Amino acid sequence: MIASHLLAYYFTELHHDQVQKVDKYLFHMRLSEENLMDVSMRFRREMDRGLGRDTNPTASVKMLPTFVRSTPDGTEKGDFLALDLGGTNFRVLLVKVSDNGKQKVEMENQIYAIPEHLMRGPGSELFDHIAECLANFMEKLGIKDKKLPLGFTFSFPCQQTKLDESILVTWTKGFKSSGVEGKDVVSLLRKAIKKRGDFDIDIVAVINDTVGTMMTCGYDDHHCEIGLIIGTGTNACYMEEMRNLELVEGDEGRMCVNMEWGAFGDDGVLGDLRTEFDRDIDAGSLNPGKQLFEKMISGMYMGELVRLILVKMTKDDMLFQGKATPELLTTGRFQTSFVSAIENEKNNEGLVNAEKVLLGLGLSPSAEDCVATQRVCQIVSTRAAHLCAASLAAVLRQIRDNKAAERLRTTIGVDGSVYKNHPQFARRLHKMVRRLVPDCDVRFLRSEDGSGKGAAMVTAVAYRLATQQAERQRVLDTLRLSREQLLEVKARMTKEINRGLSREMHASASVRMLPTYVRSTPDGTERGDFLALDLGGTNFRVLLVRVRNGKRRSVEMHNKIYAIPQEIMHGTGEELFDHIVHCIADFLEYMGMKGAALPLGFTFSFPCHQNKLDQGILLKWTKGFKASGCEGEDVVSLLKDAIHRREEFDLDVVAVVNDTVGTMMTCGYEDPQCEVGLIVGTGTNACYMEEMRNVEIVEGDEGRMCVNMEWGAFGDQGELDDFCTEFDRAVDDNSTNPGKQRYEKMISGMYLGEIVRNVLLDFTAKGLLFRGRLSERLKTRGIFETRFLSQIESDRLALRQVRSILQHLGLTSSTCDDSILVKEVCSVVSRRAAQLCGAGLAAVVDKIRQNRDLDQLRITVGVDGTLYKLHPHFSTIMLNTVRDLAPQCDVTLIQSEDGSGKGAALITAVACRIRDAGQH
Repeated sequence: MIASHLLAYYFTELHHDQVQKVDKYLFHMRLSEENLMDVSMRFRREMDRGLGRDTNPTASVKMLPTFVRSTPDGTEKGDFLALDLGGTNFRVLLVKVSDNGKQKVEMENQIYAIPEHLMRGPGSELFDHIAECLANFMEKLGIKDKKLPLGFTFSFPCQQTKLDESILVTWTKGFKSSGVEGKDVVSLLRKAIKKRGDFDIDIVAVINDTVGTMMTCGYDDHHCEIGLIIGTGTNACYMEEMRNLELVEGDEGRMCVNMEWGAFGDDGVLGDLRTEFDRDIDAGSLNPGKQLFEKMISGMYMGELVRLILVKMTKDDMLFQGKATPELLTTGRFQTSFVSAIENEKNNEGLVNAEKVLLGLGLSPSAEDCVATQRVCQIVSTRAAHLCAASLAAVLRQIRDNKAAERLRTTIGVDGSVYKNHPQFARRLHKMVRRLVPDCDVRFLRSEDGSGKGAAMVTAVAYRLATQQAERQRVLDTLRLSREQLLEVKARMTKEINRGLSREMHASASVRMLPTYVRSTPDGTERGDFLALDLGGTNFRVLLVRVRNGKRRSVEMHNKIYAIPQEIMHGTGEELFDHIVHCIADFLEYMGMKGAALPLGFTFSFPCHQNKLDQGILLKWTKGFKASGCEGEDVVSLLKDAIHRREEFDLDVVAVVNDTVGTMMTCGYEDPQCEVGLIVGTGTNACYMEEMRNVEIVEGDEGRMCVNMEWGAFGDQGELDDFCTEFDRAVDDNSTNPGKQRYEKMISGMYLGEIVRNVLLDFTAKGLLFRGRLSERLKTRGIFETRFLSQIESDRLALRQVRSILQHLGLTSSTCDDSILVKEVCSVVSRRAAQLCGAGLAAVVDKIRQNRDLDQLRITVGVDGTLYKLHPHFSTIMLNTVRDLAPQCDVTLIQSEDGSGKGAALITAVACRIRDAGQH
């Protein structure tokens, strides 16, 4: 028959009838969108089983970890060797990756044969042969004297436990080399190279060709996170979240999973979709019952499926007048390349090719036979493309859910003869993927040499990660403190405490050790109504605190918050204190206590010098206050003068306190063993009960007095210089008070975010983070708030939430690896802060123990402050440090509730109790 007849026939009604006949006959092979969605759901369930530790052994989709933890970011560079072994030939490649502004990859390669006797002989001979070819290749290129990193594509079923170890499960593709199954192929290759002794290489990675495909495409498109092969066989891999991969330790980051999806259906889950032709193919294969999904899709079986259908249709008198030829009845005679040729739609060449193919099989085809054969090919290849789309849709949904994204934008790297050579396969696959997952924007990228270039890419990425990791750890190590260093901090703090307490050294000590004139902690007998004022910022509070003793021992509080307008903060002292008194009057009226004369405690959180409990001389304003005529004056006198000017009520100002002492007193009311107060918030400070005999700047040796340490200034005379990093110096240089409060700047909430920001800037400048791209926002001082540290380090926070914080900082293209690193930086900085704070606290509790000449001290520390309260790990690390550095002290931490308000009232209550006792 001549081609022109065929063409004439093509446009007649008969053509349509013939197609319908075949469609009806192969009804079961034509899957609806509903069928495909169902397949996709089944596949997703199998993925979950493969990822689970308990369900993996029985899962058909194995989801093997590959230990490839990152895709290329474009900064890879260097010379790499690659070995590609997956058939009777193998290749050695030299891949040069350069990154001088534009990414470039150059490759040289050589193909070597593997003789049949080596494929079936002892394993040692096979690896000796590979080593010999490698030596020959390096000799030729003059690189035998260099120790280059090598990536090894080994396309056989393997079990991996790390990137550079791969245990062969079974040989396939005609290999039978003895003594290799169950062994690590990297060790065997290393052994063969070592035996020669004439060159050395660094084997960094073993991968399979699917991973190679993803990595090759990932170099050109950073969105690529899926690799797909549809050739003789089929498989896919993708980047999975570590937290879902139960087979591997660790929850942070991602790892590429080799799905081995060809085995989907081996447990019978596709039974209802497999046709008699699928069952015949399986029965006649080398591995019956195995790789059932692959047998419905891949190039190895597509032509054979068409042949089996043609044979059956001939037997049913639907084709070739019911006469089959020996050629048509021979397994393997109808090749997959015939399917591609017959489906070529260009100028109807397909029908002409169908006629050629059928004549070649000894048949005498009519025009109807050619059309029917073409239709059979279309149905078989369309089903393959659609099944492939259904399983891809499941992978895309998994990635989208992992990222909690409304829309996913991603790229799939693809390789394989069917995808590349079949005229319609790729188009059908793309179209169906888009229909099954309309909320994913998917780009398909054809891979160029996944197994060669891909192996080099995995090696290049592994090398980049290792080099970057080493540099990052070198920097972070400057922020990590050893136990010896922490003991040294403790010793230096102890020395400064003693200097601050002594009369001669007090003036020059960095830790001021200010006497507070608070001589006792609560004993539980306190009672009465007290007023408290809390002034430490732009708002201030007035409180009424009712203290009850006896059986109904309790503290009941009422308070009201008042604003201090900017013009009053910056006006005169008289205006400021008149405003405060006006607010007290308002509060007393609000409480229905107008005219009551109550004892008052005044929490005044500014630097003061005290000579007695009810006096506080303001040394200098901080926190934006500038009221004139106050510095150098006693704030109690200023308050009393304002009360007298108003002539409405009288108050008994009993105590001026700072918030640290208030914290100790509040906790002391709940726990009589509380004799230390600590604040770790915006700033940091501590106080404790010291023996009067040691407080040399106050007369008298009897009893104890609470000392306000003002320890934030520890280090102002160089005591911490050898522990300070370049980041601490940057934070200090740019602060409002350079050279001051050095200890506070390494610990407190006001500065930790800024330290982290400086580390991130350094890492980005070195290309270790955010692909070396800085956002303008990250350059802004103070933009990385300390609350971000608490949020980022929260164990409940998934990395995607870390990413949303980074996006808020303008780092919109940050990756999963960036999030892990930011989390690590935050944790190193906050850990150091908690340890430094713990070392200071260890000095304090050990001092108390030695004062009392005890072998063992039981003591409670009252703690307040936002950093302590909100950070998920600060308190634990600090307590562990104290216990480690002061092993003879049994320390309990309790969190204070409202130290500045309730604390001020309790100090007043204790002072009244002591005063009353003295009068009786």
